Amino acid sequence: MILLQSASRFLLQVLLNRVENLDKGVELDCQSVEFDDVRYHIQVSLRYPQFLVLSMSLPTPPPETIFVDGLPFGAIEAIKAAYGALVQILDPPKDGYNLTMRLDLVQLPQDEELQYDLLEKVASVREVVLGAPLRVVLKHLASKRVPPDLDRLIALVHRPRESFFLAPEADKVTVVYPMRFNDSIGTVLAISFLEEFVEARRTAGLNNAPPCFWSPSPPQVLEEAPTEALSANSGFVRFVIYPRHVEGRKLDRTVWSLLTFHAYVSYHVKCSEGFMHTRMRRRVESLIQALDRAKPEGEDLKKNAQNKSSKRLSLMEIRNNSNS
Repeated sequence: MILLQSASRFLLQVLLNRVENLDKGVELDCQSVEFDDVRYHIQVSLRYPQFLVLSMSLPTPPPETIFVDGLPFGAIEAIKAAYGALVQILDPPKDGYNLTMRLDLVQLPQDEELQYDLLEKVASVREVVLGAPLRVVLKHLASKRVPPDLDRLIALVHRPRESFFLAPEADKVTVVYPMRFNDSIGTVLAISFLEEFVEARRTAGLNNAPPCFWSPSPPQVLEEAPTEALSANSGFVRFVIYPRHVEGRKLDRTVWSLLTFHAYVSYHVKCSEGFMHTRMRRRVESLIQALDRAKPEGEDLKKNAQNKSSKRLSLMEIRNNSNS
């Protein structure tokens, strides 16, 4: 199974190309759209080639989520901690975007390995911004504390007008996803995939993975969630995260995996649907070939005889016409 990478390949490639040609005055204006309706806009002017302006638009948040000045709570602090002097947040952001940052490429370290790591971190701005609230909660879990000034149930945006939920406690954090798909085929495949996903967790090699559960109805932890946020045609997936899952470097991987879980499932559902369609087309082609091979030889002989007789008649008619 494929795991999505946190760094945007589009952003990383643009950043690497720009750094390699920093001494050249090149005007740049390009845009890109990634899964879950995250949009990027990159601009470089001829006048200031050392500056790169990056704007990002997030998926439209549902009303139950907490956004501060157009960003998830904790996002500004996360950006400053991740990028330091390299990035300046522009306020207000560019029209139509939630965040606009100006990167001073001169501030990049001279060491190529450190430079690449920092550019890869910039290309992971989606994880830094959208994953900021999740990171705050999981950091408190690592210390076995509950985040102050937060509700017992926290809604976080991960898709346009859709959210998933966190229920933090001192010794665990319960993460619940209402799973929604647009078509009936995707819904059926998703339910089958999620049921197998839960069963796979019970194998011996995954004893240390977070416990995973699926149910067709909302779990009890979502009692305080608004009714309109609980419409899910593919059921509800629930993970239980313990302190051992967020220790040290595990934190980054856990944040990204939870942030993109719906996209992960959606990807494999689409792949399964495409694979089934391919198998069906091949099966139809093989049946047509079998039918062609099963035609009786008598019909072919009869057709050949009819063709020959029709040719003879036409020659006789030509001779009669010429004699007359």
